Amino acid sequence: QLQLVESGGGLVQAGGSLRLSCAVASGSIFVTGPMDWHRQVPGGPRELVATVATDDSTNYADSVKGRFTISRDHAKHTVYLQMNNLMPEDTAVYYCHALRSQEYWGRGTQVTVFS
Repeated sequence: QLQLVESGGGLVQAGGSLRLSCAVASGSIFVTGPMDWHRQVPGGPRELVATVATDDSTNYADSVKGRFTISRDHAKHTVYLQMNNLMPEDTAVYYCHALRSQEYWGRGTQVTVFS
């Protein structure tokens, strides 16, 4: 069973916005540690984009600070990534991730930003 399911990707013009969602199937996964978003371009490594801890504190990669916001809805067991002022270099597949006693990844959602 897939534990993390992303949605919300798409095609957007530079300067636009998208909101990604990650639905977490297991409540125990959601509440027992941080949740993060990563992204990957073809042929490249996965890059950590943002992390939200159980106390809702957040951390961001320098490349997205001030433009992206990660948050979690405790009632819905969902993690969001609000992406504003998107740039072509943000184009990637975005993955939701959780590291517990094992590692969980979603299948990813494609974000394409055109100029």
